[in-house]
Amino acid sequence: MQTVSKQASPSARPAVKGVSKALPDAVDLLVDDHQQVKKLFKEYEKLSKKNDTKGKVAVAQKICDELTVHTHIEEEIFYPALLEAMGEKDMKDMLDEAVVEHATCKDLIAQIRDSAGTHPLYDAKVKVLNEYIEHHVKEEETEMFPKARKSKLDLDFFGMIMKDRKQELKNSLN
Repeated sequence: MQTVSKQASPSARPAVKGVSKALPDAVDLLVDDHQQVKKLFKEYEKLSKKNDTKGKVAVAQKICDELTVHTHIEEEIFYPALLEAMGEKDMKDMLDEAVVEHATCKDLIAQIRDSAGTHPLYDAKVKVLNEYIEHHVKEEETEMFPKARKSKLDLDFFGMIMKDRKQELKNSLN
């Protein structure tokens, strides 16, 4: 099991507010990702109802790609920075839970990628992934992100770092 490490820091720069003013900030970037994936799940559902196997597989792959990149930047950059800014006492349990939720989603993503759109459980796997993501998003947006906004974390600075890393990861998927 992977845990968020206090030593994991995406840069030598302190994770505190007040130095940069780039948009979107780290939380906005993550919320935008959540909204994009939510739209993709809705699109998948419509295609599934139409029995459009080719279309739903293409959308499922987009969902998997988006979630793979999103979880990567959270675990590599955002979670360690938030842990550093807020302290282990306040954040470790919440971040460890988020990493475990990511692991479950990564397992479903692998199953979706490895199966054909005609597999009898394909739609069920995508639906369960959607349910896991909805739960995870709710926790992040109602618990974690408000704490991040109140913290000393320089969300603008980390938004820039995360945006750049996100683009690198997306490029590596192509």
